[in-house]
Amino acid sequence: MTRVLVAYGSSEGQTAAVAERIADVLESDGHEPTLVDLGHSSADLESAEYDGAIVGASIHAGAHQRYVAEFVRDHRETLNRLPSAFYSVSLSAASEDEESQAAAEELLEGFLEETGWDPDGTLSVAGALRYSEYGLLKRFMMRRIASEESGDTDTSRDYEYTDWGDVESFAREFSTLVT
Repeated sequence: MTRVLVAYGSSEGQTAAVAERIADVLESDGHEPTLVDLGHSSADLESAEYDGAIVGASIHAGAHQRYVAEFVRDHRETLNRLPSAFYSVSLSAASEDEESQAAAEELLEGFLEETGWDPDGTLSVAGALRYSEYGLLKRFMMRRIASEESGDTDTSRDYEYTDWGDVESFAREFSTLVT
């Protein structure tokens, strides 16, 4: 059984949900995934411990979580040696506007350049609007941003844009790399 590290940084929970789905797919394919929230614990990535690694982060205010970038930089050599993949979660990826989608891709590529990581696969994942979990100010700001993007502005409910089929395909493709 191959061991796969699934490490992530999540600000509002959607990146964690994606990590959990990836781990479920890997487990169903016969692998042994280890989920690690990099915001709450440090993960050691020894090449003898894992046969592969998937790292995820979300974009907020134009950047991925700093602690995820630090983890990748600290473990760059191992990540570049093992089968590895990166996924990036953002609302821009959910946009129908090609410029917004391109911006999400550029941030993903910028993260990889900044950290010196060359993963075997990447995925830009649409996130979620969780109006019910936001405070008044954040709800107002997110509604304004959604309005500018012709998005969902009814703050009485939440919206999930993640294409779970894409996430599962991404995980299955990675699964073939560590078999």
